[in-house]
Amino acid sequence: MNFLYSTVSTIGLGYIGLPTAAVFASRGIKVIGVDLNQNAVDTINRGQIHIVEPDLDMVVHAAVKEGFLRAVTIPEPADAFLIAVPTPFKDGQSGPHEPDLAYVESAARSIAPVLKAGNLVVLESTSPVGTTEKLASWLAEIRPDLTFPQTHGEKSDIRIAYCPERVLPGHILRELIQNDRVIGGMTPRCSKAAVDLYQIFVQGKCITTNSRTAEMCKLTENSFRDVNIAFANELSIICQKLDIDVWQLINLANRHPRVNILQPGPGVGGHCIAVDPWFIVSASPDESKLIHTARLVNDNKPHWVIDQLQQAITDLRREKSLNSDHQFTIACFGLAFKPDIDDLRESPALLIATMIAKNCNGPLLVVEPNIKELPPVLISSAMLTGAEDALEKADIVIFLVGHKPFKALKITNLMKARVIDACGVTQASN
Repeated sequence: MNFLYSTVSTIGLGYIGLPTAAVFASRGIKVIGVDLNQNAVDTINRGQIHIVEPDLDMVVHAAVKEGFLRAVTIPEPADAFLIAVPTPFKDGQSGPHEPDLAYVESAARSIAPVLKAGNLVVLESTSPVGTTEKLASWLAEIRPDLTFPQTHGEKSDIRIAYCPERVLPGHILRELIQNDRVIGGMTPRCSKAAVDLYQIFVQGKCITTNSRTAEMCKLTENSFRDVNIAFANELSIICQKLDIDVWQLINLANRHPRVNILQPGPGVGGHCIAVDPWFIVSASPDESKLIHTARLVNDNKPHWVIDQLQQAITDLRREKSLNSDHQFTIACFGLAFKPDIDDLRESPALLIATMIAKNCNGPLLVVEPNIKELPPVLISSAMLTGAEDALEKADIVIFLVGHKPFKALKITNLMKARVIDACGVTQASN
């Protein structure tokens, strides 16, 4: 056990904060989780979880039962504070994709009163370059009795660093432990303090740099992925126009020893890939042309899927000699932003289902095996149902997420409906 950090506080108990808190607690560290959501706090204190992540329920249950993890709504003193709160967009002077740091600032102001000399504060939230420095300035503003790295360097009372998460939903517990961590301290002493903290559970390498480079590293990783996804999505649009099977095309092209094209989808979702590139574009609009274009391609893909639906409706009316008032039953398979999770954040599938609900008059069925109820935006306009019921009733089936149960469907079950496959599910069907 590392006695330098006997108590750790995680600010934000969502998809990153809660697993991180649980992993620290599993190593015998006392963890105080902080979240404004009273329901989340109560759920965790019962030894249960409010999100879906494999094996997390068992780790949280054990940590709470053994007294190493508890949740509160107001921060308490600790040796180290990890901030894992949202960093969404806001409409600003630079456009609709200006970063909103209100949650980070709120977290800073909430922990400032309980800081003491020797504490470490680590920002994990994906953030624009310079956010860690802003965090330090907010803390210094509230606590003039303490010294901070921006004014006192290595001799500061409080150590501050940036360490972005880089985990895959569905595999978070494993990747938290096994993945390398990039740690950017505001000073070398800050970096060393953060390394000491993460080495409590991280088996991968802890690689140090400065806070700005670490911030940019996280944005770069997800922008790289976004550009590659955009290439695949653009190929799917081109192939549809040229009457080419994009899945077969990519399979053939990937036989080249130095080609590895990703699979197309209905867009890009999640809090990271759909958001992070805009932070770079917002800061350097004239220099980020490729990154910007990739974002536009991926953001436009849901609208392309809707165009395919409209064409399918037109074709069915013509084939069956139906008038324009005839209503078709549409089934959307998948709402999550990626396969086999319940996370709907920035999900293109959810956006597509919402657009269908607003613009199509017929019944809308939704099949999403990872949620128990529809999100508020769809509650009054769609029905959550099972795959068999949807396939029996639907005139048009749209595959939006490649969940494993969908890939296990028999092709013969799809023969009754017109199928729009935006994610390659039918390529895996047998």
